[in-house]
Parts: sequence; C-alpha cells; structure tokens
Amino acid sequence: MTNEPNKKEPNKNVLKQIKPVRVILPTLLGIGVVVYLLMRDFHPELFNILSFSWGVIIMMIFAFLMMFTRDFGYILRLRILSEKSFSWKQSFRIIMLWEFASTVTPSAIGGTGLATYFLWKEGFSAGKSASVVMATSFLDELYFALMFPILFFVFYKSGLFVTDSGNILDNRYFFFAIAGYSLKLTWCLIMAYALFIKPKSIKRILLGIFKLKILKKWKNGAQKAGDDIIMASDELKTKSIKFWLKAFTATFFSWTARYWVLNFLLLSLAFGLPNLSVGNLFTVSEHFLIFARQLVMWIMMMVMPTPGGSGFVEVMFSSYMADIIPVAGFMGLMVMMWRLVTYYPYLFLGIIIAPRWLSRKRKTQINN
Repeated sequence: MTNEPNKKEPNKNVLKQIKPVRVILPTLLGIGVVVYLLMRDFHPELFNILSFSWGVIIMMIFAFLMMFTRDFGYILRLRILSEKSFSWKQSFRIIMLWEFASTVTPSAIGGTGLATYFLWKEGFSAGKSASVVMATSFLDELYFALMFPILFFVFYKSGLFVTDSGNILDNRYFFFAIAGYSLKLTWCLIMAYALFIKPKSIKRILLGIFKLKILKKWKNGAQKAGDDIIMASDELKTKSIKFWLKAFTATFFSWTARYWVLNFLLLSLAFGLPNLSVGNLFTVSEHFLIFARQLVMWIMMMVMPTPGGSGFVEVMFSSYMADIIPVAGFMGLMVMMWRLVTYYPYLFLGIIIAPRWLSRKRKTQINN
C-alpha cells in the first residue's frame, strides 16, 4: 500500500487535537469528580467490611474481559472494512490510537478526524481512509438507532427512567437521552443517504451551509468533507450484503460487550460485601435493565462538551445509576472502578502509543 500524493493527504491540523492539555484536562476533571464522590460517600465502617475474595477477582476479570471483547470487535471490524489490508498488529495499534483520540475530544466529535489520519499514515489512500472511518461511524450510529427504541419500549416501565411520580417526563435524563438519540439518529440517516444514495447532494448542501458569513472560515473543511463523502460512497456502494452483515455483527458484539461491564462490577462489589447474596442481587431482567441504562448513558454523553465526557459523565453516573448500587455509600467507588475499566486504560495506552507512533511515522516520512 502506498500513500497518495500530499495534496490528498488528510488535514494534518487534526494532530493539534493531541496536546498535553487534552490529556490532562479529562484526567483532572474525571479524577476530581471521583475524589469528590468518594469523600461525599466515605464511611470508614462500610469500607472496613469490604473483603477481597476469589469472587471479587473473577468478576473484575470478567469486567475487563468485556472491554477486551469490545476492542477485539473493533479490531475485527477494521479488518473487515479494510478487507484485511491491515495486519492484526496494525489494526490493534490503529484502534488504540482511535480510542485515545476519542478520550481527548468531546463525545459528540469523537476521534474521526484523527482516525482518518491514522489510517492514511498506516498506508491507506485518503479515499479509502475516509470510507473506512465513515463506514465505522455509520455502523456505530446504526447500532444505537436500532437498540435504543427496542430497549426503551421494553424497559421504560421497568425503571429505565425512574421518577417518584411515575411520569417519565419528570425525569430530566429522559430529555438528555432523547436529545442524544436524536443527534445519533439524524447522523445515521444523513450518513446512509450520503454513502448509499446521493453523496453529491450532501456535498452541495454542506457547501451551501458554509457559504453563510459566520461559517465561511470553515468552507475549506466543508469542501474536504464533501469530497470525502463522495470518495467513501464510491468505495462502499459496491460492497455486498454479506460484507455489511459481517461488519455490523462485529459492531453489535463490540458495543454490547461494552455495556455489560457495570453488571460485572456490581457483582464484584456483591462478592466483596459479606451480607449480600450474589444469587439474589439482580434478576436476569434487572441485569438487562442495567445494560440498557449503560447504553442510554452513552447516548446522553453525546450532549457532553468535555473530552470523553469527563466530569459530566461521572456526575451523571452517580445520579442516574444511584438506585442500582446495592448498598448506599459505595457510589464513588463504583464510579471510579467503572471509569478505570472503560475510560482510563485508553487514555494511558494512548499516551504510550501515540508519541512513539508519531515519531516513527515522521522518521519514515523523512527517510522517504
């Protein structure tokens, strides 16, 4: 694989998103909120009864295993979308960089701009890079577009949005979820129309919007986005149903595994508290409700302005998930464990991988 001429190189300005402040800010925000929650809920007598048993360790291993499954699903999907152009090692590196980019950018933006650059630097053409990233974005949003209404209609009467009055409209998180879902559904429909029906129409609409005086300075970016959509459409329109089913199956298992993490963390807490009966802690239906709430919480993160939702998501977790923590006083601990499993590994792995990867790519470019 060879890179296309520099004039078609993805915008290098995206690398400006990887700055020390973008790593430090979410770390400080997240840790600050967790420390506050731990201090607020700290009761020495409760923490003294916690014990570490094999059950605690096994459930923690399962929690991390869910995240490994999620990452494997992402890696497998990248291999499918790239038609095995990338090795397993390359795919792992790209996904870890991609996840790192997502941790240092607001949730609504994600790491898509950087992802295109990562793929290009690993040897894909600009067009193929754009097509893989857009296909990935489409599949992710399709998962949420399908799963949210299913889970909503199954669980909206069973505690998905708890209120004292019983009226779902009295729960503020319901409106956050609807706002986030509306953004995801809209983006999914736009992507479907752009990639499979009329990409040139979307480009014309983009250019029309960015002719407005207040948006004019981003006109070049809109032009590039329109070109990327057309190139991606040319790449993806010819793919078979089998290709899309395989890619969506990997997407489904990846995201689904991600939302079982909290279930195992709660079971881990149950094994650590001697007075709780693990068998009676949650029914099968309640486990699926916890899964549904995690998916809804991710959708709500779409309206969070901070990198990776840091600060906001910890507060939201402590409120939205409060009634499922089996013993009062452990909310801060659960928030900390949840973020340690689902967020900080990607932040810290990215800190290790990104500088070395960038240095190696610069050396390769100089030698060429």
